[in-house]
This record gives sequence, C-alpha cells and structure tokens, in this order.
Amino acid sequence: MINVLVPTDFSENAWNAIRYGIQFFAHEPAHFHLLHIDLFNREHRDTVANGILVAPQNTVTSSKRLEEILERIESDFPATRHQFHTKLRHSFFIEGIKQEVADHSIDFILMGTKGATGLKEVTVGSRTGEVIARVKCPILIVPEFARFEPISNIVLPTDFHSYYKNKILLTLVEIIEQHQPTLHILHLTDKEKAMSDEQLEHLNFLMDFLEDRSHAFHFCPKVPMEEGLAEFVEDNNVQLIAMVAKNINFFQRLLFKTSAEKVSYHTKIPFLVLHE
Repeated sequence: MINVLVPTDFSENAWNAIRYGIQFFAHEPAHFHLLHIDLFNREHRDTVANGILVAPQNTVTSSKRLEEILERIESDFPATRHQFHTKLRHSFFIEGIKQEVADHSIDFILMGTKGATGLKEVTVGSRTGEVIARVKCPILIVPEFARFEPISNIVLPTDFHSYYKNKILLTLVEIIEQHQPTLHILHLTDKEKAMSDEQLEHLNFLMDFLEDRSHAFHFCPKVPMEEGLAEFVEDNNVQLIAMVAKNINFFQRLLFKTSAEKVSYHTKIPFLVLHE
C-alpha cells in the first residue's frame, strides 16, 4: 500500500485535494495520513493549571475538525478502500512535514492551492513552495478548481538539460502503471538552436527508457515557453503536468509569466512535482 501525506488547514482547497487524491489513488488501497500542524508560538504553548496539563483551545478545535474531515470522507466516499489516519502536531511547519514523511515512509504528499495565484505566492515562501523546495518527496499539487477525471495524458515539459535519475523515473512509472496514460515529453524553447551533445544524450536516454510505454515526444522551437505549455495542455486534453523540483526556475517561468488569457489551466490541472 502507498502512503499519502495530506497536510490540511481545513480550507476548501485542502478538502478539494483530499477529494481528488482519493480518486487519483483509487487503483490500489492507500493509507492517507491527514495532518494538521499547530505552529509553535507563544500563544500555542501548553499551560499547566493546578498540576494538570491544559491544551490550548485551538488544539481541541483542530482535533474536532480532523474528525469532521473523516466524517465527510465517509459520507462522500462510503465505498473507498483507503484507510485514513489523523495527526495533530505541534511543530514548525517543514520540520513537521519532514518528520511525518520519515515516520510513515510517505510516497506522495498531497496539497491543495488556489491555482496560479496561490502557486505563485507559495513559490516565494509560503507553505506549498516551502514543501517543494525543502522536502524531498513527490508532491501532487491540486488547484482549487481541479476535478478528477481519468488520466489519459500527462505532459512533462523539459529542456533536456537535466538527467532524470531513477527516483524521478520510477515515480513516473508508478503513476503510468496506475492510470495507463500517454506520457508526452514536451521540449519548449523560444530559440531555434540545435541541441547540445548533453541534451541529445538525455533525450536518447528517455527514448530508451520509455520504449515499452505509451509516450510521445514533442518539439516546439521558436515558441515562447510560457505560451507553449498553455497551448499544449489545452490542445491535447492533458490531465496532469509533471515537473522536476530541481528545475524550479524553469518551473516558475512556465507557470507565472504566462499571459493572463492563457493562465486559466493553472486553476484546474494538477501538478506532480518530482524529486531526485
């Protein structure tokens, strides 16, 4: 069984991620670890009254809200084969995430965002961006308007400058085996320039690796990278965009410098962020 960590702040975006994840991982039973972190600060510290440890009021509320999520799951997904566990931690955010990943051998982290704006904000320091940058675990990011539909097409934008290590490829293979999609390798460049020997080596490696799996390579020279991904997603019925966390500058450029009229897919297409 796979282990999925779901940090939640009890927002509707977080609930949407849970709902999406239950369906995305429906091909095999999974353990979902629902985590809420009450951050360390002066107001949140436990106190002692008459020799009895008294939890802050927000701790009681958080525990109750975790129970309410379980009730909502049971109501909306009565036939699910997944198992759900709740955890309330008192820690700093990233330290808490890392500890849960280690304690439960987490395979995927599942997080919700508010689409393009939310993703842009998180890349400069808030929660999802911190997890992308600092936690070495695959992350499935679910925008606010994403609704699950069968995964028939996944796109992996690349400039072929990076060598994809086994961990990245094995994560992709796991998703491909679950959903049987076509994996589209999309090379975007705003310059018409021949590939270097290093790029060609990486291209040939991917060709060999994907030989027995449904895939396609697409080369879009002289197309602005930001526009090229938006157009490809729209034209090819893409349900999931895969990115490599190592290429965070490439990631940000593709996501956040796209013209406003073509940015809408960021609010409904999930991203799978891969780590080496």
